Amino acid sequence: MIVFPMAGLSSRFARAGYDRPKWQLPLAGRPLLDWSLLGFAALFETEPFLIIHLDQPGVAEFVRQRAATLGMRQAELVPLAVPTRGQAETVALGLDAVRAAESEPLTIFNIDTLRPGYRPPPVLTDCDGWLECFEGEGDHWSFVRPAPEGGDRAAQVTEKLRVSSLCCTGLYHFRSAGRFRAALEQEMRAPSARELFVAPLYQHMIEAGQDIRYGVIGPEDIFFSGVPAEYEASRREEGRIAARFGRVP
Repeated sequence: MIVFPMAGLSSRFARAGYDRPKWQLPLAGRPLLDWSLLGFAALFETEPFLIIHLDQPGVAEFVRQRAATLGMRQAELVPLAVPTRGQAETVALGLDAVRAAESEPLTIFNIDTLRPGYRPPPVLTDCDGWLECFEGEGDHWSFVRPAPEGGDRAAQVTEKLRVSSLCCTGLYHFRSAGRFRAALEQEMRAPSARELFVAPLYQHMIEAGQDIRYGVIGPEDIFFSGVPAEYEASRREEGRIAARFGRVP
């Protein structure tokens, strides 16, 4: 199951004077939401998708229409009455609403990110969790510190604590919904931050001896739109973004 949590308030965009939620803002002739979803176009016919949104006027109709236009065969929407304490709680509430099986493989993607051409790497079947990363600057990301023995094993995963140059793209995988839920329960007992982020769940799994891996992509394979400055930067690269996605529905 591929989960898109989009239950934020877009408050930074509202304060900056934008007149609509960020996922409705235009980019290269489409709403931003299209580009976020289209990164997973290779899975539209085979994987179930879960989109979790705030229950506000017109939102469900807009999202449902865009999903149908793009050709998503299995798209289920879950409306939430109020904002949550963070992305991890948003995902958990969505999983509960659709009664996701404990054994269901779970991939979470940050709706603020554009990731052309995603395909699940083979390692997903061999590990308990996996994060996608890029080499980046700043301290406003989730981070992975590689294991000292090398390879693709994660020794530490943090939120907004720079322990390496490996920044997470916002794409998180768990072997199962059950493992995600168990790690979230641990995090909720002693939260590492004011919000319930997804990345810290992996640290609980690492400390329990579970196998957490990571992959690295190049900066040309990822675009961001989570804050106004990132969105405006993406607008200046509309041509390159459209070219990276290629022919789309």
